[in-house]
Amino acid sequence: MPPLQRGQAYRLGPNRWGLRYYDAAGDRRRKSPFPSKSAALTYYANVLEPELRGDPARAPELTLTELVDLYLERHAATGVRARTIDALRWRLGVATKAFGAVPLQDLARMSGELASWQTTLPERSRYAIVAALRQALGAAVRWGYMSQNPAVLAGRNRQPAPRPVRTYSLEEIDAIAAELSAVYRPLPPFAAATGLRPEEWQALERRDIDRDRTLVNVQRTVSSGEVVELGKTARSRRQVPLTARARAALDELPPRLDTPLLFPAARGGLLNLDNWRRREWGPAIEASGVSRPARIYDLRSTFASNALAAGAPIFELARVMGTSIKMIEHHYGMLLDGSGAGFAARLDAFDTDHARANAEEGT
Repeated sequence: MPPLQRGQAYRLGPNRWGLRYYDAAGDRRRKSPFPSKSAALTYYANVLEPELRGDPARAPELTLTELVDLYLERHAATGVRARTIDALRWRLGVATKAFGAVPLQDLARMSGELASWQTTLPERSRYAIVAALRQALGAAVRWGYMSQNPAVLAGRNRQPAPRPVRTYSLEEIDAIAAELSAVYRPLPPFAAATGLRPEEWQALERRDIDRDRTLVNVQRTVSSGEVVELGKTARSRRQVPLTARARAALDELPPRLDTPLLFPAARGGLLNLDNWRRREWGPAIEASGVSRPARIYDLRSTFASNALAAGAPIFELARVMGTSIKMIEHHYGMLLDGSGAGFAARLDAFDTDHARANAEEGT
């Protein structure tokens, strides 16, 4: 074994550090990320160096609250969006309120207590809260802070039944649009014709519209009140076809020179969705007579429903919407139940065409 060396920390970027060291075979290794230089060197001293000496690594004696703070710090250092960290902090806060002072070594033996605690959580948020805890404790197991994940041992984390799908008819979309300010009238038909998330159409700019190819390039989103670029490999970064109805909506947008945004706030800046919902959307729903519930997000559900009714393959729909097949099936499964007849019709048409082609070749 080579002589033990102090690990070498190196900077990866803002609040991101890596660690270089030699393993027991003398091979150069790297590990990252760490939130600071001292965190990288501390990891080497407490975890790697004892392993190189052949000593059993001593797990830090952390409480759940201390683990959550460490987990969120390390998770944020990997470049996760601030909004995601805030959501995790809230969900994990529910767990630390109940078990925050419990040492991890004790918590590892409390799967029964965790199972009972899960039954007290609100039905609609239970899945997300438990999933966050399982994720954090899974990291604790990987890092050697505990031997098993009691949140997993507590039992299956069942997803809640999806909310009923609310879709708008074309007449309802037009009725809502007619009650909005002129600058926002194109928004409901555009959102319903593209299926973009609200945080995606908020960030759309004129340069994202490719009229020659009739596409909209989804490259940015709004996170924590700021526009952020989507990663090149992210599922959400995609191209969405522009239907005639979507193009007609874009044609109605008033020209503006003070902002590149398609749907800006009154002064050209980023639209505040909460304010817009209160000042524009809510009054428009009331005046149009469209029945409630009537959420802005239901415009996306309308796109999914119309696409499935038109026979769009679920794989293609998932790509266009920037989501997974699993999520399409979870949220719109009831709309897929009637797709069997259409599927059979397409197979019958294929068989007919195939038989006709063979007959023509025989003659």
